Amino acid sequence: MNEGMNAAASARTRRVTANLPVALLEDACAASGRGITDTLVQGLRLVRATRAAAKARALRGRLLLEVDLEGSRERTRGR
Repeated sequence: MNEGMNAAASARTRRVTANLPVALLEDACAASGRGITDTLVQGLRLVRATRAAAKARALRGRLLLEVDLEGSRERTRGR
């Protein structure tokens, strides 16, 4: 079983059939150093992370955060 599949063994999976450009798939597998399934899972995770980052960027300037930096760093003023 593939490494990525082991990590998500308890997660639901779906078998898919897709027509992929051979050169792109080979290049992606070579870049990841993994097999087809693990490479596709990694690529899908990157797509998901890109979307999450875009959503976070869209919030820029819209959230009012009050953060105690010294407290969050667990520093005391006497040091």
